[in-house]
Amino acid sequence: MGTVTESPYRLAWRVTEPLHSLVYFVPETFERFAKLGLSPMDGYFASRGAAFGPVGPEIVAATFYNFNPARVARALPAAWAKASPEELLQARLEAADAALTRGLGADVLAGPEMAEAAALARAAAEAATRLPHGRPLFAVHAALPWPEAPHLVLFHAQMLLREFRGDGHVAALLANGVSGLDAIVMHAASGEIDGRFLRATRGWSREQWAEAEDDLRRSGLYGDDGLTGAGVALRAHIEERTDAVAEVAYRAIGEQGCLRLASLTRPLSRTIVKAGLLNPAALVEQKAR
Repeated sequence: MGTVTESPYRLAWRVTEPLHSLVYFVPETFERFAKLGLSPMDGYFASRGAAFGPVGPEIVAATFYNFNPARVARALPAAWAKASPEELLQARLEAADAALTRGLGADVLAGPEMAEAAALARAAAEAATRLPHGRPLFAVHAALPWPEAPHLVLFHAQMLLREFRGDGHVAALLANGVSGLDAIVMHAASGEIDGRFLRATRGWSREQWAEAEDDLRRSGLYGDDGLTGAGVALRAHIEERTDAVAEVAYRAIGEQGCLRLASLTRPLSRTIVKAGLLNPAALVEQKAR
């Protein structure tokens, strides 16, 4: 069986993503949430959902997809009594600024490579804003103002591209009859991520998790050794569909632009990962306190 070559479009997203997703795991974020009176997980739901305004749990649970709605309801709308959506959005941006500065250094943030990467990612993200249809979480984030500093432009652009891709992923899951809980159980069964992390952060009980495994087993997608061949094939199909509907944003910079973006952001993301700024265990540890 031949090796599957990753498309430049997916590569650009995957390689750049740590420069956005770090904001959910770094102490800079937890500290700012704590100042607002929010736990790390409550702050996560409130800050990522803040673009919707002071909403209840329903729209957040629907668009975040794989979180237990009961867990979301413990955070919202109670969080808005402690901090406004505007304060949460500002806290997230400030945390990203502080974490990227700590992880990469001021000289790198002010360098020409950062400015070039930011311009490329912004061009793709702005192309995506012309296609908000069926992408509610992306659409509300696309209405937020752009920051000015290049490293924050890159962070913001990648956040938009991530939500653009994420909404498309939810559509692919729905089209293939895969619930939010099913999706993370299958993800854990693939061996790509620790199921304990997913259970701890998504708010599902062991009993609910076991029930989902039983349902997947009855569907022929899950077995004693994890995913069956049918389960692996279904996950691959969903990823292919997700890639296909996300690719349109990156066509604005073309394959060469995507390869250039990846070459610029790969060393930055590697530095972030090696520095421990993208450590899921940190969120679990904060949750346990």
